[in-house]
Amino acid sequence: MNMDTTYFFVGIKGTGMSALALILNDKGCKVAGSDIEKYTFTQRGLEQAGIEIFPFDEKNIHDKMTIIAGNAFGDDQEEIKKAHDLGLKVMRYPEVVEMLIEETTSIGVAGAHGKTSTSGLLAHVLSRVSPTSYLVGDGSGKGIPDARFFVFEADEYRRHFVAYHPDYTIMTNIDFDHPDYFTGIEDVCDAFETLAKQTKKGLFVWGEDKYLRKLKADVPVYYYGTEADDDVRAENIKRTTKGSTFDVYLHDEYLGNYEIPMFGKHNILNSLAVIAVSHMEKVDQEEIKKELLTFKGVKRRFTEKRVADMVIIDDYAHHPSEITATLDAARQQYPDKKIIAVFQPHTFSRTVALMDEFAKSLDLADKVYLTDIFSSIREHDGKVSAKDLGEKITKGGEVLALDNMSPLLDYHDDVVVFMGAGDIQKYEYAYEKLLSDLSLNNN
Repeated sequence: MNMDTTYFFVGIKGTGMSALALILNDKGCKVAGSDIEKYTFTQRGLEQAGIEIFPFDEKNIHDKMTIIAGNAFGDDQEEIKKAHDLGLKVMRYPEVVEMLIEETTSIGVAGAHGKTSTSGLLAHVLSRVSPTSYLVGDGSGKGIPDARFFVFEADEYRRHFVAYHPDYTIMTNIDFDHPDYFTGIEDVCDAFETLAKQTKKGLFVWGEDKYLRKLKADVPVYYYGTEADDDVRAENIKRTTKGSTFDVYLHDEYLGNYEIPMFGKHNILNSLAVIAVSHMEKVDQEEIKKELLTFKGVKRRFTEKRVADMVIIDDYAHHPSEITATLDAARQQYPDKKIIAVFQPHTFSRTVALMDEFAKSLDLADKVYLTDIFSSIREHDGKVSAKDLGEKITKGGEVLALDNMSPLLDYHDDVVVFMGAGDIQKYEYAYEKLLSDLSLNNN
């Protein structure tokens, strides 16, 4: 890293970008950036680190800067254009991540779903037992000058992860999650196989994924899961309202009994991946066991609070597989309560492509509400609406308006799960305010 330049992040509040900015700042680099003025959940960490955030403006750009451009911005964005005009070095996010990958024993976490939860868990566990830098998709990042490990999230969207050549890669699953970019599932598999072939020491992949089973690689592949033909297996699984316990085997070798304070089968699988990669790097398994128990989760992944007599869960789930996993976790933790899902569809293209799958996964709740579709900056209009999705749902499907969340007041001593990757939290906050106001008036 160059200590004589200011690394200026265009789109610094993005989850990956904010984490990367924190890493460079920790390494002693000068860091600043620009973004929209609206508050985002990544902003607080940047402010606490003393990193200045400016509104987008070409006047922000001057000599002695290196520009790190967010993936959402083209060369026509005013600051990036000004940087090119001044002859400044402009780097894309994946290029900077690859620089960090080359410095350490690097472990990438890829997959259509579960990247952030798995990389967050791996970063938590390894950083407690060995110097570890990490870049997690919930906006958290930490840079250690002499780190042994670097844990990072490897995003398949627009093939960003093909810039990476990690020592190890964990692959949680393959799914058709970006119909606005990939032409089909074969195209997605091709992207993952490129990353697999660029991995230097070993792959750890979920064994029950039929697409992952077909991937070809030039390094050893370890399948993890719950089936007899998996290399790393969880057996004797016990799921309770406090979490899960399970025995772990590597082929016929018993690695031990592990306990996690997390819910849902997907968190058992994520833990298996962490156990497997740490075992291969000869990290003490007793330490791993201890640190698995202390994990508090990542931002916007099954984040839980209580307001009045209700449990409210906030989750980033925006694909049918993720919705299924989130509702499975809620059922495990609250088997005796009614589960109400409030889902914000994310992008018109995904809603159209996966309409039937969305309806099937949402129907795992006891009651379903929707909000209007949240569109991305790349699409402005679509021929589908939340009402169209609602008509396919058997457990409800009413579309809520932000200024009238009162239908949710019909539930008492139950669980409401807010899911989505857009601005679903504003609906959650509106409901929480209604609940609080009602509680105050009743007292």
